[in-house]
Amino acid sequence: MRANKKKFIYLISPNKIYKKFFKDLQKVLESGKVYFFQLRLKKYSFKNKISIGQKVKNICKKNNVKFLINDDPILAIKLGADGCHLGQKDMNIIEARRIIGKKIIGITCHNSIILAKKAIKAKASYLAFGAFYSSQTKKTNHVAKFKILNKIKKISKTPIVAIGGINSENYKNLLLNNANFLAISGYVWNNKKYKPIEAIERLK
Repeated sequence: MRANKKKFIYLISPNKIYKKFFKDLQKVLESGKVYFFQLRLKKYSFKNKISIGQKVKNICKKNNVKFLINDDPILAIKLGADGCHLGQKDMNIIEARRIIGKKIIGITCHNSIILAKKAIKAKASYLAFGAFYSSQTKKTNHVAKFKILNKIKKISKTPIVAIGGINSENYKNLLLNNANFLAISGYVWNNKKYKPIEAIERLK
């Protein structure tokens, strides 16, 4: 799992699926910059997640983008997704591996080397750190600094995902400081200035 120079974006769904979402998603993924797409729907029923997830999966497949599910290995299996992302309060990685087998499992490590070492030991597919900048999408409980990315790079080859308030003004600093992928949500879906496709095209 390697980011090529062009595909460095880890795109996360908006909290609410709006009318034109699937059309916008298709355009954004056609940009060729997105490596992962994570479906993160906190307030939807399992049934709704399945029907939304099936449409998203088809769009991801068409554009050669890895399709991940937030928090829920069982939903990931049901949808035939490429894997799932687990936060520190979700199911542990050992249990998730039993459900999901060899598929991708990414782990939130906040700003902690200890959590990262645990995740590396448990053979996580990638490590997510943040928030690097303040975010509108999620409450910022943990603030991460660039030096954690450089420290992790010295001890592991596990890919690194940077999270939190990333936009066209600040994204380059993270790529220059050893982040392999940039997790982006609000900048694309809730941008008052640009449409989703315009927002993504500003990340060169």
